[in-house]
Amino acid sequence: MIITICGLAGSGKSTIGKALAKRLGYNYYDIGDLRKQMAKDRGMTLEEFNKLGEKESFTDIEADNFTKKLAKTEDNFVIQGRTAYYFIPKSFKMFFKVSPEVAAERVFNDKDSDRSSEQVPKNVEDKKRLLVERDASDVLRYRKHYGIENYQDPKNFDFIYDTSNDEGIEKHVDDIMNFLRSKKLVD
Repeated sequence: MIITICGLAGSGKSTIGKALAKRLGYNYYDIGDLRKQMAKDRGMTLEEFNKLGEKESFTDIEADNFTKKLAKTEDNFVIQGRTAYYFIPKSFKMFFKVSPEVAAERVFNDKDSDRSSEQVPKNVEDKKRLLVERDASDVLRYRKHYGIENYQDPKNFDFIYDTSNDEGIEKHVDDIMNFLRSKKLVD
């Protein structure tokens, strides 16, 4: 089974995705990390790279080709990426949502993730603004390159999960595993 995780910045996609993959004994892939590295390799922030992507499709296409190739060559993995559900239609598709306030607070205070390719915010409110701008750029690029009008549309997903109430990573993974068991997708 391939599990794709899409969601809002700060919703816990990477953290929960890694823990879920570990619990399942699956490999984990993070398209966001891939794009951040692509930006770094070009001496750009992620925000600058996303802006470039509004004009140049290669910024998305390289990452999306990796996703498509992975789906053809591997099984039993978790992949986090905003368009992974689109490029792996036979996956189990999850969407993580979170309130903008919680997202900004989490990302601003996150000391574990490598955010060296991202613009440094002055405070939580500034981070909230940057997250809104990032999402607007993503929406614009997905519409332009793929015709995706709303990557957050619930009809695209098998499971929608709100992480705003932070009960801990293991609780989130337990909730997801219980849902997967209820659908007889895992033992």
